[in-house]
Amino acid sequence: MKELLLDFYERLGISPAMAKDLEAITFGVIIGLLAFIFWMVSKRIFRLIFLNVSKRTKSKFDDFLVKNKIPETLSLFPPLFLLIGFLPQSLNSFPLLQEPLASILEILGAIFTILLIRRLLNSVKDFFKTLKNFKDKPIDSYIQVIMIFVWFVGVMFIFSILSGKDIGTFLATLGALSAVILLIFKDSILGFVASIQVTVNDTVRIGDWITMKSYNADGDVIEINLSTVKVQNFDNTITSIPTYKLVSDSFVNWRGMSESGGRRIKRSLLIRVSSITFVEDLQLQELEKIERIADYIRQRKEDIEVENRANKTDKSLLLNGRNMTNIGLFRRYALDYLKNHPEINKDLTVMVRQLAPTSEGVPLEVYVFVKDKVWVNYERIMSDIFDHLLAAIPYFKLECFEYASGSKFPNNQKQ
Repeated sequence: MKELLLDFYERLGISPAMAKDLEAITFGVIIGLLAFIFWMVSKRIFRLIFLNVSKRTKSKFDDFLVKNKIPETLSLFPPLFLLIGFLPQSLNSFPLLQEPLASILEILGAIFTILLIRRLLNSVKDFFKTLKNFKDKPIDSYIQVIMIFVWFVGVMFIFSILSGKDIGTFLATLGALSAVILLIFKDSILGFVASIQVTVNDTVRIGDWITMKSYNADGDVIEINLSTVKVQNFDNTITSIPTYKLVSDSFVNWRGMSESGGRRIKRSLLIRVSSITFVEDLQLQELEKIERIADYIRQRKEDIEVENRANKTDKSLLLNGRNMTNIGLFRRYALDYLKNHPEINKDLTVMVRQLAPTSEGVPLEVYVFVKDKVWVNYERIMSDIFDHLLAAIPYFKLECFEYASGSKFPNNQKQ
């Protein structure tokens, strides 16, 4: 073909030297057009093959290959091989262009190979994320480590092509610059080591609810990669935490709560000390009308009366002997109420306890576990429980502590 082109230009009366140059240029253009046509045809063929295979197989992996444009990437190689095989030789009239052109084509081959590996790894990553055993694993971290290695080898190969030296020379130079490289890739190296530790120790999984106050993170882990852990907070903002901070810093992982039989309520009612009293007979008769603790009051009343008579206690003063208190009866009422609540897990701790008195009153703490761990439902159940307990307090002649406001002192107005 080259001879036909040369004869054609010579018959046009063009000088042999000029005809040879035009023949080389024309042949190069033809090779380029053939490569373009070859690329269009191969792209269509590869895509049809992958689409047909993906439709016939049950596996989702081939679907991810199509999604990540593997057919389009593979279609780049046939025209590239055509160019590498024929284009530099077609430019024999331009010897100064042959070597640079061959180097550019080899570099394109390295870039296309890196692109193919990258898209293939992305397909593997997407496929693993659909598997139950890998859904909560930091697959992104491992894919990024492999890609760093691929890019490293690819860049070394490109430098070798540009300089005409073998890769061993560059590796020897990098050995001398290892300290600088470690400094540059410090976060990546720390992140890689941390992601391995996180996976091996099962510290964090994708989907876990974590709280890390130092980064104002409080939400679900949506991604773990080589450099960062992304947390979607409950206000839908995204917080990025360096991966190695999950090893070096403290944080709260709520997975244990999610996998347990209930979500804990640990909240106190502050009872005003001045409202705590012994229960007199008249008040006790009123409290016996409360069905939930009526049997308890009657039994306690009998036990106390028996013991006081046995000890010949002088009951003209209420302080003498054994007595019931309004806070004790309320504590018993609250405990019985919680034990009969349908949303409380009775297999876990159910407790109402009195904590040490403070300047704000006596804390009466509710310590139970709600069966429903969904946040919205949990908050509703907890609110319902404390709505009831707060409304029940006045029946026991108790008062909750609260700071005095202006409405309590109508005569104390600003002048």
